[in-house]
Amino acid sequence: MKRLGLVMLAVALCVVAARPAMAQGTRYGFSGGVVLPMGDYNTIDKLGFVAGVGATHWLAGQPIGIRADLSYSQTSHDPAVTGFDGHTKIIGGMASVVYALNPASAPARIMLNAGLGYYNVKIDATGGGSASESKIGFGGGVAVAFKMGTGSTRLIIGTRYTSVSTSGSSTTFLPITVGFSFGK
Repeated sequence: MKRLGLVMLAVALCVVAARPAMAQGTRYGFSGGVVLPMGDYNTIDKLGFVAGVGATHWLAGQPIGIRADLSYSQTSHDPAVTGFDGHTKIIGGMASVVYALNPASAPARIMLNAGLGYYNVKIDATGGGSASESKIGFGGGVAVAFKMGTGSTRLIIGTRYTSVSTSGSSTTFLPITVGFSFGK
């Protein structure tokens, strides 16, 4: 819990530090999609779903932004491998730096991101127990934001490799999402 507080403090400091320099404004959004387990996580769980919300604060005159987002994902155990049914649920947040490869006025804006976050990974077994761990994670990815009409709404398709430093081996996954963003 102490680490979650430190991550939230870091996000707040980034937002406060960036606020005087922001001219392009803040964009808010939501997304949903699929989550692909990777590594050891892939051996016990199948494809799942992910949903999230986030905000990006763009620095004045720069293709750089500071992003904070929260996500929830769930995958199902593969009973042929594990011998039991159940789910893995991951909830967490990440603070990222975003770099846009082209201007905000472009019809399709490609963005790269990398960041640090804090996640809770909970493994439930149907008819059995559960285990939960909260750990630091990191991620990096890419997204493309397509302008929709003449307003500020954008359709965003993106992915971000994420690794959570759980005991034993890291829990790694690749969410592939589609969402909308609004704002300046």
